Amino acid sequence: MRRRDGLAAYVFLAPWFVGLIAITVGPILASLYYSFTDYSLIGDPEWVGLENYVRMVGDERLHTSLGVTFTYVFVSVPLQLALALALAMVLDRGVRGLAFYRSVYYLPSLLGGSVAIAILWRRVFGADGLINQVLAFFGIQGEGWVSHPDYALGTLVILNVWTFGAPMVIFLAGLRQIPVMYHEAAAVDGAGPVRRFFSITVPLLTPIIFFNLVLQMINAFQTFTQAFIVSGGTGGPSDATMFYTLYLYQEGFGNFDMGYASAMAWLLLAIIAGFTAVNFLASKYWVFYGD
Repeated sequence: MRRRDGLAAYVFLAPWFVGLIAITVGPILASLYYSFTDYSLIGDPEWVGLENYVRMVGDERLHTSLGVTFTYVFVSVPLQLALALALAMVLDRGVRGLAFYRSVYYLPSLLGGSVAIAILWRRVFGADGLINQVLAFFGIQGEGWVSHPDYALGTLVILNVWTFGAPMVIFLAGLRQIPVMYHEAAAVDGAGPVRRFFSITVPLLTPIIFFNLVLQMINAFQTFTQAFIVSGGTGGPSDATMFYTLYLYQEGFGNFDMGYASAMAWLLLAIIAGFTAVNFLASKYWVFYGD
């Protein structure tokens, strides 16, 4: 019976194992091999060793894409989490129709990475878009925000901040787990709302903040659709929206240099793993688990 049950379990797990090998592990190992080759997607890959990785050192456009990506991550993620926490605090006060508001605020997280929203964003921040129409009503001459090198990246930062729904729901769940008696005791001792927030809410919420920080940072590093649609796939204007993933796509599927693109993918993996490891190492100094 035990042997039969084990066989049945393996049969039911077989589709997952096939998917893991064919869709995940296989392509990962293939990209690792291609990163050491000169591969154009048409001919056979030619082994070149570390040439693709050495090429990255002198690739100025790659350095630009890294700078754009780092700016995007380090600006948009903190702003997104701050907005998500603020709205979670408001909803935690027992707003009537909480389920409705929670669904409405979560909706941008479902739609924010879609092509349709990226097209809408390009229209809203275009020269004749909604933003400039509102500014014109007040007599202000707006810019072509998505076509101006100084503002194009900012529009994508705003788009990422707008997708605050997922971390907000997680923050709201964490706030619901904080015992009310802590706040009541602090209020009796004379602590105001601000003091209670920084002395009670934030320390007890640090595991949730840490979880959201790691998750949103990883997602931000992999952002592609928004930059591709808003810039028309060019990363413009003047490479202002040249995200690392977009440059990787251009090299792999635009210039058919899949060997170099594979090496870039592994560099991105190393960058994300490095920042994630730093977050985990630093978490012991500021994350409070209460054990």
